[in-house]
Amino acid sequence: MEQDEALRQALRLAVDPPGGVSIEALRELARDDDATEWDIATTAAHLGVSPHTLRYYERIGLVRVARDAAGHRRYDAPAVRRLVFLTRMRTSGMPISDLRHYIDLVDSEQDTVSERMDLLLEHRDTLRSQIAQLQLALATTEYKIALYQEVHQP
Repeated sequence: MEQDEALRQALRLAVDPPGGVSIEALRELARDDDATEWDIATTAAHLGVSPHTLRYYERIGLVRVARDAAGHRRYDAPAVRRLVFLTRMRTSGMPISDLRHYIDLVDSEQDTVSERMDLLLEHRDTLRSQIAQLQLALATTEYKIALYQEVHQP
């Protein structure tokens, strides 16, 4: 493979990696079934976090969770949707302090949409910059792999 073609292929793989995000994956996380409540283990498994993380988010006031007659946590659809947002923002590197500020704004009785938007726009800009840097790092890795594969082919 010639060098320019290897660079093009590496860039394509970095920008459009196999198995990227699908709308189905996002729909599954959104959980719009308001009739079902989940226990902590089901919720943690669905979100890909530990029960400890869910208890922590509750303890610091990021989410409110109802309890059943036995005192077990019951996560309804709004709680799960909030947790989806929280876990995605944590995965993206948003600090807990920013999440607490955002949730305080959401839960306040005032119109805070513009302030929430500002916070999310700033985070989006940070993410776009990080993604660009990661795509360049991935393209560099893909390029080196392509070169090594070319050298080691019989």
